[in-house]
Amino acid sequence: MTPTTPFEQLAREVLRLEADAIAALIPRLGPGFTRAGELILACRGRVVVSGMGKSGHIGGKIAATLASTGTPSFFVHPGEASHGDLGMIQPEDVVIAISNSGETAEILTILPIIKRLGAKLIALTGRADSSLGRQADAILDAAVEKEACPHNLAPTASTTAALALGDALAVALLKSRGFTVEDFARSHPAGSLGRRLLLYVADIMHTGDQIPRVGESASLREALLEMTGKGLGMTGVVDKDGKLTGILTDGDLRRLLEKNVDVREARIRDVMVRNPKTTGPQVLAAEAVQRMQALKINGFMVVDEQQRLVGALNMHDMLRAGVV
Repeated sequence: MTPTTPFEQLAREVLRLEADAIAALIPRLGPGFTRAGELILACRGRVVVSGMGKSGHIGGKIAATLASTGTPSFFVHPGEASHGDLGMIQPEDVVIAISNSGETAEILTILPIIKRLGAKLIALTGRADSSLGRQADAILDAAVEKEACPHNLAPTASTTAALALGDALAVALLKSRGFTVEDFARSHPAGSLGRRLLLYVADIMHTGDQIPRVGESASLREALLEMTGKGLGMTGVVDKDGKLTGILTDGDLRRLLEKNVDVREARIRDVMVRNPKTTGPQVLAAEAVQRMQALKINGFMVVDEQQRLVGALNMHDMLRAGVV
């Protein structure tokens, strides 16, 4: 076994200390946290997060997490706020001010203006009895016993605790709002989840010569060759105007064979399934998958508003696109 190095020992001490700091927050959650959540849920404006130094970096992340999970939010630097950016805060907003000591000068400078505006104030602080805490409408208690820094100076455990409380608040709000996976995807269109959930049938379907289709006058043998050649396990049947009038799938073929239908002599119009289940090109692919599962089918013919065949897709296409 490789011996533990001093670096590893120090790292483990830091991680244990910060983990203990987060664990200590749990029994202290109470009316203050509930009040903060209620203020934000009732907010008709936006949540404005502010903090100085390391608290500011944590505040930026909290604002971003809130915004991406259904709570409109942005970060304002308290130093810049004193030089014009206070105009970004409106009476209907809720302000989350982050300061471990609760005595950060740049934060205290802008508090009178925030209170005069009538905006609600949530203090995320390690000292509830501080100047910040005394003026707040709700307090998120982020106190820690000590920093992970051996000199108890560099913000480490305290910023970790503040970040964890921000995450807890964001997730509690997310669930209270009924924020769904689809809502999350709309906030993350460039991410893998967004791409998966915001794909449309038109983005995935086979088009043009890739669509398996035959005319109503085709023989069953011709339809089977079309199914085999296009590899989707089905073929559409169209009239002279290109409108879908029927479908034949692998499952339909098995049922025909069980009935001893003569494959060489049968015509597709006599054995096809009429009025097949279809979907449109502008339907979300995720919705199409849900319909496939509900109908217990493996694919769809895609038609436009005039019922003309414009595409085809099956469950394998959905799998390749990452929708399933």
